[in-house]
Amino acid sequence: METFDAALAAAASAVEATLDTVLPHGDGPEARLFEAMRYATLGGGKRLRPFLVMQGAKLFDVEPAQAARTGAAVELIHCYSLVHDDLPAMDDDELRRGRPTCHVQFDEATAILAGDALLTLAFAVLSAPETHPDPAVRIALVAALAKAAGALGMVGGQMFDLAAETLSLGLDEIKRLQRLKTGALFSFACEAGALLGRAPEKARQALLAYAEDLGLAFQIADDLLDAEGDEAEVGKKVGKDAALGKATFVSVLGIENARKEAQILAERAISRLDIFGRKAESLTNLARFVVERRA
Repeated sequence: METFDAALAAAASAVEATLDTVLPHGDGPEARLFEAMRYATLGGGKRLRPFLVMQGAKLFDVEPAQAARTGAAVELIHCYSLVHDDLPAMDDDELRRGRPTCHVQFDEATAILAGDALLTLAFAVLSAPETHPDPAVRIALVAALAKAAGALGMVGGQMFDLAAETLSLGLDEIKRLQRLKTGALFSFACEAGALLGRAPEKARQALLAYAEDLGLAFQIADDLLDAEGDEAEVGKKVGKDAALGKATFVSVLGIENARKEAQILAERAISRLDIFGRKAESLTNLARFVVERRA
C-alpha cells in the first residue's frame, strides 16, 4: 500500500506538471509577468490543497487528470494569495518557502499583476472541458471556488486579519477569522472531489465537516510555528504575530493548550471520514500530518 509520504509526493508531482503546462511563458513585454507567475507557483510548497482535491476525488473514482487540473486551480488561488499577502501593504514579508518573496525578487507592481493573473488563470483552468466533460460540473466548481476565494471566504478573512491587529478578539472570533482566511479554501479543496465525482450529499457534507476541523487544526499548527518555529526550517519569518500584538490561537490559549486543541481537532476531523472506511486513509494521515509538521 502506498505510504502517506509517497502519496503526498505523487500528488505534488502531478499538480506541478499540470501547473507547468497551464502557466504561460513566452517573449515580449509581458514575459516578466509570466516569469513572476511561474516563480511564485512552481518548485515549492507542500501542495496540501491539491492533495485534498486529489484524495477526495479518489473516493469517487474521478479521472486523475481531472483531479490534477482542479488541484492546480486551487494552488493557483493559494499562490496568488501568498504573493499579495507578502506585499508591503499587507504582511510585508521578504521570505517565502525559503527564498525571496515575489515582490522582492521582481518588484511590487509585477507581483500585484502576477497575483491578479494567477487568480484569473485558476478559473480559466476550471472552466476548460479538460477539467470535466459536464459543463454543469465545471460551473459548480467555478461557483464554489469563487465563493471560497472571495469576500465571503479567503479575501474577507484577510480583511478580518488586517483589522485584527487593532481589535481584541476572543476564541470564537479567531475561529471565525480562520474559517474564512484559511478554512474556506480547504473546504473547497475537499468538496471539489465530491463535485467532480457527482457524489451524494451525505458524502459531500462529511468531507466539508472534515475540512472545517482540518482547517482550524492547520491554522493552530501555523500559529505554533510562528511562536516557536525555526525560521530556516519554516522557510519564512517567524514571531510576527507576537510582534504585531495579533490575537491568535496561541495568544489566547497558550502554547500547550493550543497544541492540545489542534490534536483534538485533527482526531475529530478523522472521525468525519468514517463513512469512507479505508479508502480515506490518506486523508486520515493528512490530519495527523498537519499538526505534527515543522514547516
